[in-house]
Parts: sequence; structure tokens; C-alpha cells
Amino acid sequence: MAVVLSDGLCVLLSRLLCARALSGALVVCALALVLVLSARLAQVLWKRTRLSCFSCPPQRNWFMGHMGIIRSDEVGLQDLDKLIKTYRHSCAWFLGPFYNLVRCFHPDYIKPLLIASASITFKDELFYGFMRPWLGQGLLLSNGKQWSRQRRLLTPAFHFDILKNYIHIFNSSTNTMHEKWRRLLAEGKNDFDMFEHVSLMTLDSLLKCTFSYDSHCQENCSEYISAIYELSDLVVKRQRYLPHHWYWLYKRSAEGQRFLHACKIVHNFTAGVIQERRSQFLHQGGTENSTQTNTTGNKRRAADFIELLLLSKDENGEGLTNEEIKAHANTFMFAGHDTTASAISWILYNLAMNQDFQDRCRSEINDFLEGRDTDEIVWEDLSKLTFTTMCIKESLRLHSPVLALTRYYSQGINLPEGRTVPEGTICLISIYGIHHNPDVWPNPKVYDPMRFDPDNQKQRNPYDFVPFSAGPRNCIGQNFAMAEIRVVLALTLRRFRLHPGSRSPSRLYALTLRTERGLPLMLEPLSSLQN
Repeated sequence: MAVVLSDGLCVLLSRLLCARALSGALVVCALALVLVLSARLAQVLWKRTRLSCFSCPPQRNWFMGHMGIIRSDEVGLQDLDKLIKTYRHSCAWFLGPFYNLVRCFHPDYIKPLLIASASITFKDELFYGFMRPWLGQGLLLSNGKQWSRQRRLLTPAFHFDILKNYIHIFNSSTNTMHEKWRRLLAEGKNDFDMFEHVSLMTLDSLLKCTFSYDSHCQENCSEYISAIYELSDLVVKRQRYLPHHWYWLYKRSAEGQRFLHACKIVHNFTAGVIQERRSQFLHQGGTENSTQTNTTGNKRRAADFIELLLLSKDENGEGLTNEEIKAHANTFMFAGHDTTASAISWILYNLAMNQDFQDRCRSEINDFLEGRDTDEIVWEDLSKLTFTTMCIKESLRLHSPVLALTRYYSQGINLPEGRTVPEGTICLISIYGIHHNPDVWPNPKVYDPMRFDPDNQKQRNPYDFVPFSAGPRNCIGQNFAMAEIRVVLALTLRRFRLHPGSRSPSRLYALTLRTERGLPLMLEPLSSLQN
């Protein structure tokens, strides 16, 4: 009996000691967590005091800061207009207790940020990190020496002599879109969602320019195209749902699994093309001449983007790895189709809303095409589109495809009026804010192409208009984009009159500026010319 009692007391004592040990461990963990959070919070508060030179709009509360105050829909963009009108050039912006930003929306404030050396300029993970599993360390997301080397290697691929070879592709893809429009008009369709049609057309062009791949995506479904659309949508959804900001949680969610599956489809497609081309190059000797002739010695197509990357060599004679080429190709496909599709769609919308400007553009286009037996736009025609280009630029101002850029810097950046952006602070460079700032552009909501008359432009600050960013990290593909926009617009206005659609658009900013329910326009065919 005594032995049993003794054993029972031992077990009870053992359990009490374990409970106390466990309780003590929990207390230690809790204290450690409190200390870590307190230290982090103290650091954030200290950083906030360093931004005291910037005006601070009213916050939701001390913990949430400005999180959720400006949404990405039409109401949110109108709230952003009020913010710009109130603060004029910049303000501090706090996203919860851990992220401190400086928003800049005046040319004098963005210039020091955009011209800063690439060696001290970095893309932040808060806004760009969600795309890294998809786009890798391409030109959009890389930093420092890696970015500088990549920029040097890629620049020749966007030379005018290379871009000239893509003009016939832009013509061909636009012709396909127009043939589809004529067929749908004949079937009685009235409203056309410009985003839907133009996005497929730009993807069609990019697949040909990048991979020499004719996907027929304007007519048929494609697993690769569907994956690109899904990736774009999922990145936006992840940005808007805070718990999914943590990758370890996101990858276990249903949306995270869909994202990883879509990444696999895109990566496998790109890797397959790269491997095939590299094998061809090895078989053909891997020289620049091998891009102009095939194995039988016959003349072949001009080099596409993949081939140009395979030929690239740095100052040490080293080329790009397959992984680097894959990252650049995926970046080119993402950045090239969505932004250009948004730009073209809004240009068509603005001309539909301004028939006098549309007529003037059409007259300019018809003048240089008069007497030709084809509507084909050639490289030399692009410089003749003077007024049309003014209309394009005004649309890029009023409806910029990309509304903002974010950067942080490894050293402080001095801004006007004695203000300084502290080292490591994320700067939100608001392209929308600059383009809609009444101090920069009077009556900013009015569509007025005469703002870009060459005589008026002489008085302009170069940083008043930055749809493609500016400085060392400006958009490397801006000449490619402008060439495609001009070709598509010239052919469209030559063949169709644009009219407003059945409903007014409600703007929505996802990865690019879109609308909540498409951008419908009505089309009136002007010619039965077959292409």
C-alpha cells in the first residue's frame, strides 16, 4: 500500500514539474515574442519619426495606419485625386505597423528617385515579391550588379534595327483581330470588349516576336495563354488578401496551388523553347549568321527575342544561362502584353469619346496610305503619325497602364525643400499622381492631345510625362510598345469607326489599369478591303 502511494505521489510530482516546465517555456516564448514585436514596433516608430518632414494624411488608427484607405477601384482612384490635390507633391503613408512609405506625385520629387544610380536602387519585395516565383530574376525584379549586367546584355535586342523586323508581325496580328471583328459584326454582335480582344492580339504578337510561335490564340484556347492570364489574376488576389502575403501559408492554399501549377506550365513552355533553340544553335555553329539561314542554307526569318538572348555575350564573353533567358522571356511576355493591351484599349476608348480627334487621326493615316494597294504599315510610316502620336501620348497620360512604381534605396535620397527619404524606405512613385496633378497638368481630367504639340512640349519638364518610367531603370521595351501601338491604331482607324459602348467604364487598377466589367466599344466598318 505504501509502495503504491509512493508511486502515485511520484507520478503526480512528475506531472506537476512537467506542467511547471511547460508553463515556464510558454512564458519564456511569450516574453520573447513580446520583446521581438516591441523591438520591431520601436524600430517602425523610429522610422516614422524620420518621415516627419513629410505631411501625413489622416490614418484609420495608429495600428492600421493608412491600410485600406485608398482602394483600387473607381472610388479609390477618385480618393487618390483628392490626395494629390491636397498634398500636391508628396506625403508619408503607413501600411499597418510595419511598412512606412513615401508617396511622390510631382516631377520635382520623382526626378531624384528615378535618376538615382542603379547600384543603390532596389525593387522591394512588398510589391514585387509576389511575381518572383513566376518571373524569376529577370530585368524587372533583379537589382544591383545583376541588373546592370542584364540591362547591358538585353539593350541590343531592342535596337531600332531589330524592332523593324517586328512590324510585319504587328500588322499580321492586327489583321487577325480585325477579321474576327468583321465576322462577329456580320453575326450581329454590337459591343466589343477592347480588353478581351486587344489582350489576345498583343499576346499573339509577343509569342511570335519572342518565340517565333504562332499560337492562333485569337481564335483558339491555349494552355500557355490561360496560365498567363491566371498568374496575373492570382498575383492581384494575393496582394489584396493579407494572410497570403506569407508564402509558407499561400503555397498551401487552393489559390497558391493554382499559382504554382500555372507557373509550371509557363516555365515548362519557355524552358522547352530555349532548350530546342540552344540545340539548334549548337548544330548550326552558334553564330549570328545561323539566325539568318537554316540548315539547308535557305533564307529564314529574322531572329526572335530568344535567339537574340542566346547570342548575347558580356564583356567577358559569357552569355546568359537558360534560367536567365527563361526569366527574361517570361518578363517580356508579362510586361509586354498586359501594359500594351491596356494602353491600346484606352487609346481606342478616348478616340471613341472624341470623334473630332478620331477623324483627324484617320485623315493623317489615310493621307500616307493613299495610292497603295495594301494597308500594310511599314517602319517608315511610323514617323508620319504626328497627330496620332499626340493622341497616343495624351491617352497614356490620362489612362497610364501602370499607375505606380516602388523603389527603395541603400542610402538616403534628398528631395526638394530639405526633405530626405531615409535609407531603406519604400518610395511609391505615382505615375498616376504626376499625370493627374493639377499643378503639372491643368484640367487633368480633360483629354487634350494638344498638350503634346511639339511647341508645347518644349516648355515641359521631362519628368511631367513618365508612362514608361525614366532614368536608368526606365522601360527597356518602350520603343517596341510604341511601335506596336502605332501600327494597331493606324490599321484600326483605317478600317473602323469607333463609338462609345453600352456603358461607361468604371476604372479598376489590377497589375495594369483596366475596368470592372470590360471596356465595350461599338465598331462601324469603313472598308471591305480584304487582307
